[in-house]
Amino acid sequence: MSAVKKTIPPQPRGVDRRSQPRHEQKDWRVNQRSYEFIGATFDPLTPMQTLARAKWVTPNHGFRYIVTPNVDHLVRLHNEPEVYGPLYEASWLSVCDSRILELLAKVSGIPLSAVPGSDLTGQLFDNVITRDEPINVIGADEEIISKLKEIYGLTTINHHEPPFGLRNKPEAVAAAAEFIANNPARYTFICVGSPQQEMVAKAALERGDCIGLGLCVGASLEFLAGRIKRAPKWMQRYRLEWLFRLASEPKRLWKRYLIEGPKIFWLWVRWSMQKKKA
Repeated sequence: MSAVKKTIPPQPRGVDRRSQPRHEQKDWRVNQRSYEFIGATFDPLTPMQTLARAKWVTPNHGFRYIVTPNVDHLVRLHNEPEVYGPLYEASWLSVCDSRILELLAKVSGIPLSAVPGSDLTGQLFDNVITRDEPINVIGADEEIISKLKEIYGLTTINHHEPPFGLRNKPEAVAAAAEFIANNPARYTFICVGSPQQEMVAKAALERGDCIGLGLCVGASLEFLAGRIKRAPKWMQRYRLEWLFRLASEPKRLWKRYLIEGPKIFWLWVRWSMQKKKA
């Protein structure tokens, strides 16, 4: 319990700390120029700025979490604001995980950079996490865990695999949050899809006895382990990664990319019109 008492709590988004004394203690506040875009709050960080904040978090920090909304998430947020809204609002950082949203934001005069959760996860594994540093993984499976150990030479991956239907099982969400509390680690990768992963992160935050940084990063570990192949760099650059994924898994992803995803353009137009009237 003594370790928990010494943790540094996160600052709520929107609290302007620029005039407050630092007392020789560096603390990354959330960028005060956060933007509301199509119903969600985004912190306009570049990939390197996001990585710098993730690297700054240590086991001496109280738990906080990063969310990476993409097109699918914003459509779901529109459909179920009472579910998704509080989960995103409680996050420490919210960065854009979509080059389509990046483009729409640019047209709207909002300087969002695409910060794919898969890239952030890869940078942490490649350049930050050391061989003997413990990390937590919520989700994935034993095959992926074994592959990550093999690729990166990691010795301690605390793994918790929640049951299916996590969204409708509050006791399972609480159990996942308890696992984070019982396994102190600098980084916890929560990979159970949205909104389940954000539910787990928020539950861990609300416990008050968890530490480190939670990363809600979906299928990122499946990319790292080689189970799912990412689009070539040129397709990513031309904002066609969605097309590559659709071609790779048409039965699973056709509805997301062909039915639900295009709704983002109507939501963007409506949001733009509301902004003009305001």
